[in-house]
Amino acid sequence: MDFLKNISRNKEEQVASHDDFWQWFKVHEQTFAAAVKNNDNIENVFFTPLANKLSELREGFYFLTGMTSDGRVELVFTPDGIIKNVVFVEELVNSAPDITGWIFTAMKPGGEIDNIGVRIEDYTFEKDNLFFAPISDAYYPDEIDIRIIYNHYNADDSSIIETGVYVFLDNYLGELNAITAIDNLEIIAPQAGLELIPIDKLKDFLIWREKEFVEKYEGTRYNTEEDSYAALEASLDNGMPLLAIINSTLIQWDAKASHPWMLNVEIGYHGHPASGLPDTATGEMLNGFEDELMTMLKDYDGYLNLGRETANNSRAIYFACKDFRIPSKVMDAMVEKYASTLELSYDIFKDKYWRSLERFYPHV
Repeated sequence: MDFLKNISRNKEEQVASHDDFWQWFKVHEQTFAAAVKNNDNIENVFFTPLANKLSELREGFYFLTGMTSDGRVELVFTPDGIIKNVVFVEELVNSAPDITGWIFTAMKPGGEIDNIGVRIEDYTFEKDNLFFAPISDAYYPDEIDIRIIYNHYNADDSSIIETGVYVFLDNYLGELNAITAIDNLEIIAPQAGLELIPIDKLKDFLIWREKEFVEKYEGTRYNTEEDSYAALEASLDNGMPLLAIINSTLIQWDAKASHPWMLNVEIGYHGHPASGLPDTATGEMLNGFEDELMTMLKDYDGYLNLGRETANNSRAIYFACKDFRIPSKVMDAMVEKYASTLELSYDIFKDKYWRSLERFYPHV
């Protein structure tokens, strides 16, 4: 009988929704709070159970916790830099109930730079040993490329230093700004002749660049009805064919940066052994999926279907997007809907000039 009770209890505690998760959390919150406040067996009492329940809800949720100055426990949920998971972290926190003694936060918040100091092994990262220098490129004027200069840079410990700089930026700028406002980041040692700007000026610099960017592209819309398309053929290194259809009008557009987020959808299938291309039925299924996706990601709403390529038992579909949250939600639903019929995966990343598709430029 006890065995059956344990099975029933485990089944009841499986979480499948935000409400399930928070109901479970409320049952254990006093135990969790005590573990954090007293730093008592926190790994086993709090971290492991929480990590297990979050993984039941969805993969890609991470967290950190600590005490606030007024004695409450703050639990910060983070996607750990993965853009496509940001919206789901935000939704989880937005669904949180009010629980006395707790604060729930989506993404690591920014803070006052004077209060930020990071130590990893033998390295410390603070405002007095970090500087930045913006990089300008006439070919890509809207990209925000930043060099972070660290006084104690050591190439032999580059991975440690990179981690320390990113943690510092998360705590200074806030995690969301740190992963969305900067297009490219390089960490270097001081160099002769390089102008060093104090790191505490970086936040103002990014605000200014974002304001400039918004004003430049405010109101930019696009309708693809009159666009031209190019059909391309090539061969892979293994001799199999590659077929692509690319929106040749969009690829030459001079306002690419107004749609800075690239959505790459990958669909695996079982094609002809000799060519790797889909048969008729599979091709129709793939085309039907793309048509359905375009009904949810419309061009005039800010989601531009740039084209697709098909080769070696895989089809890739490319969308340039004005934001990343809606495509994340749409693709998450599509992955679930087609789980039994299509091998679907997707990624979303910043690509203001659609450079990930430059291989098509000379051909269209």
